[in-house]
Amino acid sequence: MRKFSFIFLISLLCVGTDAMANWQYPNNRRRDSWNGDDGMRFVMSVRGGASYGRANIKNEIGGLTGNYMFDLDNGGEIVTQAYANAILQQDSTRNFAYAGYGRLGDLPATKNYSNVAFTAGFSAGLTMPTVPQWRVEFGYDHIAESDYNPNPLFDGNLQLSSGYSVSAQSGGVQSTLASDIYGVMAFYDFFDGIKKPVKQMIPYVGIGLGYADTKTVLQLTDSYGDLSDVYELQNFGIVDDAGVIQFNKAETNSSNLVPMAAVGFSYGVTERLFLDAGLRGMFMRKIKWQLTNGESSADVEKRRDWFSAENMIYINATVGLRVEF
Repeated sequence: MRKFSFIFLISLLCVGTDAMANWQYPNNRRRDSWNGDDGMRFVMSVRGGASYGRANIKNEIGGLTGNYMFDLDNGGEIVTQAYANAILQQDSTRNFAYAGYGRLGDLPATKNYSNVAFTAGFSAGLTMPTVPQWRVEFGYDHIAESDYNPNPLFDGNLQLSSGYSVSAQSGGVQSTLASDIYGVMAFYDFFDGIKKPVKQMIPYVGIGLGYADTKTVLQLTDSYGDLSDVYELQNFGIVDDAGVIQFNKAETNSSNLVPMAAVGFSYGVTERLFLDAGLRGMFMRKIKWQLTNGESSADVEKRRDWFSAENMIYINATVGLRVEF
């Protein structure tokens, strides 16, 4: 009787319960991994390499005008007013006549920005549970200082108010720029299963969005004598004994939202350590260089746009290490 009671009890416990496969039991096999491993890992990485940047340089002087004179003793050649004043200081018998004014903002830049700089960065994030092919990383990249030093900065034919046209050059610059980029990126690693393979190349692609703070430094010189006779610009430097403006060294910060994309591959040295090599593309809409009336931020009360880099594209080629744990 006891034996039949025991069998009856077991049958009641089984009523309404279907047989379960191994993968249906909790904490058992999921995809290709046992022990309840869903593939989620914390990720940390460092990288370094070279960054190539390219952008269009745009004249931002605006409505600023320069005055020009006819040199009547030299065949009516058109010269800047500053040049005429310097000649008259040496020889007051020279004859000049007013030729008109021209908008310096109409002159194009002599060359666009193109340069290579060092870059380095680090990231931290995690791979997604059950879909570890996806990883999300918060990162920081620094693009080191690079130069942009054209002389002249602007060069072209300038239409004067009198109707005459003159070949004009304006200003020379020694300038730099450097960027700090903070962003978040989502990557997709091309592999099957839960765990990344070891001793194998794993391609990846990525996309993200960041914030960039770019610092520019501008040292403007009046190399062609067209700027020192503009009264407005005397606020941005010191006029020397020869009447030439010695412009202040000026620092400017530009902010941009930065779309980012990446492509590359990693190589699993161990299950936790990966070598990484890749390209990252970044886009910045506009970076400014400005004149200031002081060299330190505490002294600056006035700023004036001078030129900008538009549609800046950075391509970072880096190698690094990534740890997943």
